Amino acid sequence: MKRYLLMVSAAAAIGLAGLTAVASDKTDTEYAPDNPDLAVATFAGGCFWCVEEAFEKNAPGVVEAVSGYSGGDEANPTYQQVAGGQTDHTEAVQVYYDPTKITYEGLLQTLWRTANPTDTKGQYVDRGQQYRPAVFYHNEEEKRLAEASVAELEASGRYDKPVAIEIVPFEKFWPAEKYHQDYYKKNPVRYQVYTFNSGRYQFIEKVWGDDQKVDYSKYVPESDMQSQPSSSTGNGFDPDTFTKPDDQALKQRLTDEQYYVTQKDGTEPAFKNEYYDNKRPGLYVDIVSGEPLFSSADKYKSNTGWPSFTRPISPDMVVEKEDNSFFMTRTEIRSRYADSHLGHVFNDGPEPTGLRYCMNSAAMDFIPLEEMEARGYGEYIDEVRGDS
Repeated sequence: MKRYLLMVSAAAAIGLAGLTAVASDKTDTEYAPDNPDLAVATFAGGCFWCVEEAFEKNAPGVVEAVSGYSGGDEANPTYQQVAGGQTDHTEAVQVYYDPTKITYEGLLQTLWRTANPTDTKGQYVDRGQQYRPAVFYHNEEEKRLAEASVAELEASGRYDKPVAIEIVPFEKFWPAEKYHQDYYKKNPVRYQVYTFNSGRYQFIEKVWGDDQKVDYSKYVPESDMQSQPSSSTGNGFDPDTFTKPDDQALKQRLTDEQYYVTQKDGTEPAFKNEYYDNKRPGLYVDIVSGEPLFSSADKYKSNTGWPSFTRPISPDMVVEKEDNSFFMTRTEIRSRYADSHLGHVFNDGPEPTGLRYCMNSAAMDFIPLEEMEARGYGEYIDEVRGDS
């Protein structure tokens, strides 16, 4: 199915006669960031469109993920050769990341949330060695970390089959054709059709459940810990010491979607966000500042596709503003101290308030009840338990 969608997409963009010509020079570096301070990691997890999206949208510190081919001896391969099983390559991504923002272990956690490390014959609907998963280590330390992470996965009991992903030395990476790069951004409709039918997200949901979202605060290099939001440091939130980071720092710290939602007043897709169906008890805090916003005790199923609450944990923690965009008048909700755009409030909610605070998952971090004390939010435990 992926190959069919690709042919349609590429043909529309360049004409059927140009499908082969687009794959001329595979040794160029036009897609790689020109920044010598960035580190590079190489992974395979099936369709590189999906793996590229997973790293670029979810992992903080990732500047660029380039789609391409690795794991084979053939030089300068084309997509038609690789996808047709004519080479030993597998679809892979080259991840360029800031090592002061995320560790290699954090990148591995991102890979586990998109790949099936038990399937060496392909990934999801895409079958064949050209879709096999792999960790291509660039040095012995990456090899050690990858082997340790795989051992931890195996011990977790999450999978019905043994974890068998390849951990092999990196040799060569060939960038894929231009129309493959950022495919999820350039062709969102075709991409969504493919991913919906691939089985990838259904598998990840089944295996990881409420643990789909990586707690990246665990994978921040020690030297950068002081620059992280207070919700990640274990100190809760102190309005007297909080200073909102500048725009450049926010772009580095937040994912593209988090930045778009909180800083550009955006809205994430319904039913395709982290917390709309989250049923765990805990506290929802601002993704930028860590200021407490909503309790799971006030969350309810609104069937709208976004996390919905009957009230904020405290009226003082949010700010209401009139929003006249899209030729309508709505009440926007922003966080008080970080001034993040959170969502809107409507008058169609259940009792006791009759309100529906319709929030964006991308604007919030979720702190499970069992972690609240350790992370500095013990004073809100009764609120979450519903004892207040």
